[in-house]
Amino acid sequence: MAEQGDVLTNLDSDPAGAGNGADTLPVAGLLTQYVKDLSVENPKAPESFQWTDQPQIDVQFNIAARKINEEVHEIELKISVTNKSSQGTAYIVELSYCGLVGMRNMSDEQKHAFTYAEAPRILFPFARRIVGDAVRDAGFAPLLLDPVDFNGLYVQQLQAQAQQAGQGAPGEA
Repeated sequence: MAEQGDVLTNLDSDPAGAGNGADTLPVAGLLTQYVKDLSVENPKAPESFQWTDQPQIDVQFNIAARKINEEVHEIELKISVTNKSSQGTAYIVELSYCGLVGMRNMSDEQKHAFTYAEAPRILFPFARRIVGDAVRDAGFAPLLLDPVDFNGLYVQQLQAQAQQAGQGAPGEA
């Protein structure tokens, strides 16, 4: 028999008052990920393989979210890459890469941050590989996208929105 003060404790007692085994802690995680849409255009092939001009590569990102149910959201990371030179467009790759994210017992602020900063950070390495492979499969040198600081971009976006809301029109103090 265990004495008072020993390692054994009353497992029925819950200091938080939520009951033994209650699921009350905030939790978020990636449930699955998938390619929703992938488009590769190689409009000037095979001539574009002979071009020697320095290409201008334009990379665009967009993040969208859609509520599936109370605990699951679809996060969509869209990446568009266009390779142009003075002779025309060599290739265009557009990827819509999605993840289903489960979030429970989180405040709206926490959900928003996870949706637009953390989830894209988790999805990006997989999307980056798909874009690189698509460019290579189109006949060009693989494209390795630089890492993106989604958290930093998220904070900048919040600061810009707060500044815009606080000032009204640009240039006013």
